Amino acid sequence: MMDKIRVQSDIEENKAYLSSELAVDKNFDIIELPLEYNGTKMVLYMVDGFVKDAAMTQIQRELDHLDGTEQRIESVQSLIQSRIPYIELDTSDDLNETVNQVLSGPAALVVDGEDQVIIIDTREYPVRSLEEPETEQVVRGAKDGFVETIVFNTALTRRRIRDRNLRMEHTRVGRRSLTDVCVSYIDDIANDDMVERIREGLDRVTIDGLPMADKTIEEYLFGQYLNPYPLVRYTERPDTAAAHLLEGHVLIYVDGSPTAIIVPCTFWHHMQHAEEYRQKPIIGTMHRMIRHIAVLSSLFLLPLWYVFASDAIAAPEYLSYIGIEDKGEVPLLTQFIIAEIGIEMLRMAAIHTPSALATSLGLVAAILIGQVAIDVGLFSSEVILYLAVAAIGSFATPSYELSLANRLWRIIFLFAAAFAGGFGFVFAITVWMLHLVTLRPAGVPYLWPFIPFSYSNWGDIFKRKPIPLKNKRPAALDVTDMDKQPIP
Repeated sequence: MMDKIRVQSDIEENKAYLSSELAVDKNFDIIELPLEYNGTKMVLYMVDGFVKDAAMTQIQRELDHLDGTEQRIESVQSLIQSRIPYIELDTSDDLNETVNQVLSGPAALVVDGEDQVIIIDTREYPVRSLEEPETEQVVRGAKDGFVETIVFNTALTRRRIRDRNLRMEHTRVGRRSLTDVCVSYIDDIANDDMVERIREGLDRVTIDGLPMADKTIEEYLFGQYLNPYPLVRYTERPDTAAAHLLEGHVLIYVDGSPTAIIVPCTFWHHMQHAEEYRQKPIIGTMHRMIRHIAVLSSLFLLPLWYVFASDAIAAPEYLSYIGIEDKGEVPLLTQFIIAEIGIEMLRMAAIHTPSALATSLGLVAAILIGQVAIDVGLFSSEVILYLAVAAIGSFATPSYELSLANRLWRIIFLFAAAFAGGFGFVFAITVWMLHLVTLRPAGVPYLWPFIPFSYSNWGDIFKRKPIPLKNKRPAALDVTDMDKQPIP
């Protein structure tokens, strides 16, 4: 926190300090505009590209009317109340705060003889159009998504929740970046201790800046750097964000990021998707069950097949078809390792490949890496089959972060099965379960309501409950108001 430097009545002193701190002579995009209206000197500071030209022109036009009157500029307050035609106006008596405001986007008007600076929030950040998030698409439903501007994101959320108790608390994080961060919650629903814990966590962030935006915030708030599983949920959908606010969650918006952080979350939150709530409950339940099967397949299918294929455990009669017809020239474990690395390389290549070439990348992967590798004996056909099913299960996982964590544990299961057989596989699953049980992001058990078991809530893991029957909010959140809707 920088020391407070009070605004002086002498405009030249203020001008000298602001010009030096903003490095006007070295920054081509910092504008210092000397003005004089009705015999009063003024200086306007702004960042070119952040301010609305039309709004600033209109403000100057109104101030120019003072020259045709004998009315003197009595005070900053008189300018704000009757001479500057703009809504978002504020004052500051701190020159350091004024510098921070200018670098954040608002313009600063310094008036000679006044010990306050007028802050005019005419900023207009460059922003892309509102589009549906690529990772959370739905067949029916809203097609708008968050963008990189925090004001737009909070507005999209408030559009869906017009509750007077909805809070959008602003703070700045980063000693140099001064990144805008918003903590959002519904005051009479959310747990006060959880909100305070997040506030205190943000206050402890002392890093220079947040170039990675929300991910940096997550690491500061929750740590656990060796844990691959996500301790928060990310969403780019305003309707998903609003639904979690109404349940009692706390959201964190970071300027420069098109995602909102949802706190707290459990393992099962990452297994849900907005599409389930855009269809009939029975269809949503079917989709949820299939997603669970996909996630379980991505985790256990490959190592379980390896256990049976390597004869570590004798397969029962009804699974006698499981095995490998031609092991090929490469050991089975090596085939899996090469294939896993290949899948990861393809995923990374797809991220960096222009969309116009994505189809060609898929053809290369299918023909060269798939069929040709089998023909030359590098891979067996069974390895390609089960790896493909596991990969599809990873892609079908609603949460991208969860799919990456599951992929890492799948490799661990595979090595455990390869070096210790069935016993190693079971032991690795036990360690995995104990690891998940010990996670408590924001004080909420990660596997709730399965562990600890909650009879009234565990059914939501597997089925999509009809909205009229969801009368209570999740008990694990320890919210102030448990009733979601009056019981008829």
